[in-house]
This record gives sequence, structure tokens and C-alpha cells, in this order.
Amino acid sequence: MTTTTAAYSARADEYTGLLGSMSAVHPSDRQIIDTWAERVTGGVLDAGCGPGHWTHYLTQLGLDARGIDLVPFFIDHARSLYPGIPFDLQSIDAIEEADGSLGGVLSWFSTIHHEPDAVAIPIAEFARVLRPGGQLVLGFFSGQSIEPFDHAVVRAYRWPAQELHRILTAEGFEILETHVREARDQRTVGAIIGERRTSTA
Repeated sequence: MTTTTAAYSARADEYTGLLGSMSAVHPSDRQIIDTWAERVTGGVLDAGCGPGHWTHYLTQLGLDARGIDLVPFFIDHARSLYPGIPFDLQSIDAIEEADGSLGGVLSWFSTIHHEPDAVAIPIAEFARVLRPGGQLVLGFFSGQSIEPFDHAVVRAYRWPAQELHRILTAEGFEILETHVREARDQRTVGAIIGERRTSTA
């Protein structure tokens, strides 16, 4: 993910100004997270937290949340703006949390730059750190097939929900909800909510 980290680092200030606040969040996305958060108990990880606005929002909902990201600017910004919340420079591919220690993971478009043959790595990490019954919400760009596109920062991928379902199920999740939003002049986006199964058998 070195190329991705470098690309975001180069435009981190611009990204934060445009998208680093809850005012930039679509109302339907906020509703999805609100509903998800009601089912979460225990610690929550904002995996790929960016400027930290979602992490802060989760704490406002009453959750014990912390954020991780690989872009130093984002972590410094988040620590400065939200001093009461833990933010760490860390990869979603190797999360520094004990097995089964969390009640929720928010992965809001944090896997979109992973190559298709590598996206299972962070998903497996999400499964590892979640306790049985723990809740994951995964934001993604939706498409009819797995295909790359020119994201504003660095190449990203569209995914059919069914393909992500397959990977999530293989890594120990039960799919609870799938949301897809299509709007004129906007990329189609989706969100999947999964629950960590008691057994992966």
C-alpha cells in the first residue's frame, strides 16, 4: 500500500478540506452508520480513518472508538482536532488488536485501493479482531464487475456486492444488510453490514 499512502499524503490537505467533515457525508450514509452503531457493543475501530471525522462521530453516538490510518497527515490532523480520541499510524492489513477484542469495525471505503487478490487481507484482519457477533460495515464503490477506475487520488476498484459477499463469508462473516446508492452524476456506492460468526465452519 506504499503507493496509495504516498498518493494520499501528497493530497492530504486538499482531501481533508473537501471530505474531512461530517458535513460532506451523504445523509443516507449517515443513516446506515447510525443504524449499524445501534447494534454495536464494545470497542470500535475506524479502520482507515482518514481525517478522523467518522471516528469522532462514532464517539458522539456513545461508542468507544479509535482510528487508524497510514497517512501521517491524517493522524496528526485527527489528533489535533479530536484530542480525546486515540489515533494511531497503522495498517488495516496488520491491525494491532488482540483476537476477538472488538465489538465493531468501520471500514468506510478503506479497502477500495486494494488489488482484487489482496482485498481479503484486511477483511481477514477485521474478522480476526472482532468477537463473535461483532459488527462490520464495509463501504465500497459498486459495479457490475470487478474493475479499476481512475479515482481522484489513486487507482481504485469497483466491486459487485456479490463478490464482496463471497469474500466476507469465506472470512467468517454473515451478511446482514447490503445497500447500494445510485445517483445522477455520481459514482455508484455501496455498504455491506456483516456479523462475525461464532464459528467459521
